[in-house]
Amino acid sequence: LVARGYHVMNLDARGHGESQWAADGDYSLDTLVGDLKRVVETLASRPALVGASLGGATALLLAAMQPQRVAALILVDVVPEVNPVGAIRIRNFMRSGLRGFATLDDAADAVALYNPLRPRPESSAGLFKNLRTGGDGRLYWHWDPLFLDAPQVAQPAMIAARLIWAAERVRIPTLLVRGTQSDIVTDAAVTDFRGHLSQLEVIDVSGASHMVVGHSNDAFNEGIFGFLHRHLPPEINRES
Repeated sequence: LVARGYHVMNLDARGHGESQWAADGDYSLDTLVGDLKRVVETLASRPALVGASLGGATALLLAAMQPQRVAALILVDVVPEVNPVGAIRIRNFMRSGLRGFATLDDAADAVALYNPLRPRPESSAGLFKNLRTGGDGRLYWHWDPLFLDAPQVAQPAMIAARLIWAAERVRIPTLLVRGTQSDIVTDAAVTDFRGHLSQLEVIDVSGASHMVVGHSNDAFNEGIFGFLHRHLPPEINRES
């Protein structure tokens, strides 16, 4: 994106990646939307928001609540009505690492068990960026375990009505990128989403699961390049 003339900000949601963990354990959707709103308010022009899974839900809600601040949306494998079976698998995967891992290979085994369709890399070293070393010397996923208590994680069906409300109010160009092997986004859910958000564009990434980018980064990039070229070329808006 930078090479194509866009200014890029990569936001780690609170409790994830390099962002601090919330002292009060508040990872509610409203709080995540508030965080994103404060970042967007610092920008000189309207951005395209790109969000995967919960990040996409956060972006969709902000676009509905603050339509004057967002130029376009790219949602990665997220729809209002997620498949409950897939949501349970994600929660189980997240809980599988609560006791930590003795080695990187143990963490890689957990990923392979959750996502057997993704080719396993020759080296597990790349996983280290997603882990942190605990005081006991074990490796833990790079997110706050209290995140599992957030309503949208513990009971994802609770947010469906809010996301439908948001979809019906979004008027900006919107792209859904989904994996054809996703157990979160079904064909029926996409059809339902279109019924609430008529301008929705959809790109299917063949063979990819819920972790679309990790499975097929090149296909993901080409999809968003085309969408942005049509709706938000860099010479018009350099915040993306």
